[in-house]
Amino acid sequence: MSLLACFQESAQNADANDLVRRIVTLDRGRYPAWRAAQTPATQAWLDGHGFDGAGGSFLALPGADGQLRRVVAGINDAGDPLALAHLPALLPSGVYRLDPESPLAIDESAAVLGWGLGAYRFERYLSPPKAFAKLLLADPTVVAEALDVLAATRLVRDLVNTPTEHMGPADLEATARRIGQAHGASVKVIVGDELLAENFPTIHAVGRASHRAPRLIELEWGDPKHPALAIVGKGVCFDTGGLDIKTPDCMRNMKKDMGGSAHALALAQLLMARRLPVRLRLLVPAVENAIAGNSFRPGEVIVTRQGLSVEVDNTDAEGRLVLCDALAYAAERQPDLLLDFATLTGAARAALGPDVPALFCNDEALAADFINASVATRDPIWRMPLWRPYLTMLKSTIADLGNAGGSRLGGAITAALYLERFVPAGQRWAHLDQYAWNDGERPGKPAGGEAQGLRAAFALLKSRYGDL
Repeated sequence: MSLLACFQESAQNADANDLVRRIVTLDRGRYPAWRAAQTPATQAWLDGHGFDGAGGSFLALPGADGQLRRVVAGINDAGDPLALAHLPALLPSGVYRLDPESPLAIDESAAVLGWGLGAYRFERYLSPPKAFAKLLLADPTVVAEALDVLAATRLVRDLVNTPTEHMGPADLEATARRIGQAHGASVKVIVGDELLAENFPTIHAVGRASHRAPRLIELEWGDPKHPALAIVGKGVCFDTGGLDIKTPDCMRNMKKDMGGSAHALALAQLLMARRLPVRLRLLVPAVENAIAGNSFRPGEVIVTRQGLSVEVDNTDAEGRLVLCDALAYAAERQPDLLLDFATLTGAARAALGPDVPALFCNDEALAADFINASVATRDPIWRMPLWRPYLTMLKSTIADLGNAGGSRLGGAITAALYLERFVPAGQRWAHLDQYAWNDGERPGKPAGGEAQGLRAAFALLKSRYGDL
């Protein structure tokens, strides 16, 4: 489904037979006064259906001719981007608009984002479903940024939801090339054994067993005079666990292990679409952690791009291996800011659950700004500590460090500490450990791939670098 399939750009473009119905938004506190102002027939209708303005509720109201003319929707928070996310799928098909005289007005940009999120379905392999209700956009230019954020969010969901057979390393490359071409960016790719020649040994080691060659995707865009921004996304297109093979229940959804790359690609698209004044460099190490005769093995030692030697404690801790070479490469140009996104550890999910990504950051001001952006955009993240005494858990007797260590305790922290070893001192860096997935259906959050921390990251960068 196209982005604008759930929107109507103007009343003039609507079919002459369509009724543009009003959506009245209110909460429980404002409901009694609004009800008192309605006709006796409408009051009886409201009372007969037990409507009370509770958040997440709605009721269709007929006009004198019996046609659906209005919808009254209860919301808890006018700033919540998901306040109306339940409506597109539940309302009868047709065109709707926000009533400007609603007792509790909802921000149009938030409404557009929530409406679009609520109307999302991954339909690549499905028969055409029922048409969603459409929201009228009085002036699309006013909500242009919200539409760009929505497009980026949908991109994350689409990429994560696509099965690995159709979303392998080459498909991530094709996505980067498509995005780059749309915005005038340059893209170069290092593939297969060229990774060894160009000194990316850990990316090669993790991906060499797959029939689909590993690669490092690099996109560059922007004015060289602008501040340099580097974004890295973990692109493990499927993770069997390698020779330390996952159990079936843990392997079932591992098509989503490229969720970090999906976020990085989507954020790059969003930054270019909004023309943020940065010199953008996007890096995606794209691999499939498969099992074959040439799989990398527990106990092997890999000398990384940075020169640190790493003993492989566990082949299922592969994400940090592909990221460490990419982070070292990104830092070589000394960017103003280095961000990475990764579906890295189950430990982060054990600590924070599926909805809240774990933020690790080596700069106090940057961390505070990231958290403030999270609060402002209602896009939750939670800071966790880079507790450096835990580095002892990554000790190796034959290499500079191990990739996992023998302890299961503090797994998200030790993974972040591992990555930090490849970030030079003084380099501002933030790492987001995400789930990138909804296990169940909720309004605006359908089961499957999910963008987490994307809006917060964009708000952070917008506040840091400003608009052109």
